[in-house]
Amino acid sequence: MADSVQTVPVPEVLARPLGVPRALVLVLRFCRHKALGAIGALIVVGLILTAALADRIARYPYDESVPGARMKPPSAQFWMGTDNIGRDMWSRVVYGARISVTVGFATVALATLLATAIGVSSAYLGGAYDIAVQRIVDAWMSFPALVIVLSLVAVLGPGLLNLILALSILGAAGTSRVIRGAALSTLQNPYVEAARALGAGHARVILRHVLPNVMATIIILSTIGLGTVILAESALSFLGFGIPPPYPSWGGMLSGSGRSFMYHAPWMALFPGAAISLAVFGFNMFGDALRDLLDPRLRGAGGRSLR
Repeated sequence: MADSVQTVPVPEVLARPLGVPRALVLVLRFCRHKALGAIGALIVVGLILTAALADRIARYPYDESVPGARMKPPSAQFWMGTDNIGRDMWSRVVYGARISVTVGFATVALATLLATAIGVSSAYLGGAYDIAVQRIVDAWMSFPALVIVLSLVAVLGPGLLNLILALSILGAAGTSRVIRGAALSTLQNPYVEAARALGAGHARVILRHVLPNVMATIIILSTIGLGTVILAESALSFLGFGIPPPYPSWGGMLSGSGRSFMYHAPWMALFPGAAISLAVFGFNMFGDALRDLLDPRLRGAGGRSLR
């Protein structure tokens, strides 16, 4: 018919508007599909910026006592009040973020490096080496975590480096078991056998085929482990085995004057405790969102790819 309308196929709409960077599109989709993860990421970024810019954000040095400002409640001058010797709580909480971020990222980096070396080598070599290494890991994981950390810190002594070393040794055992399982699953794929048949050496197989395929698992474990490490550092500081004074630590603030003056000046314990809770919540939510996005097995159960 002459009056009939011919249907013209319309091309598929572009996945992103013209002129908008792809990175921004991915961030917006992440915020839309993973609201709690986006809130956690915002908290993590804020914590990192606070730690990096502590000298500019803090209103006073962390060990400076303001004359005539002993145990002042929160006000316009002292946003979080002051402690029992007149130190600004806002400044101490800000500097405490620097210690928590330093301990968290350094511990997770060292623990992940050790766990990756143990897990990948154990899965790849197998045999007697795998059995011996896994029995050592089993024995290490059978002891209570708090007992191991307290023993290591007591032997090494207090300090930032010793605390990082003790926590990294503790965290590497359980993480290596998960990485070993992911590496064993990767080694069963046909492309690994094809690489070996083509003459690829051990180092090439591990670096080109095994590590890239377990990297998502490593990233997820590292992100979730940051909250656990920050909580462990706060617990050790609360028990007196963490960062020694006068350096501010959130757990140390809760243990010393914060616990002693809880009824007279509750803000001395409330604000450091809130900082610990907020940091752990942020890292856990962000890590959980990354797990849903990077693990293909979870995409059918609520996780969606952002591509």
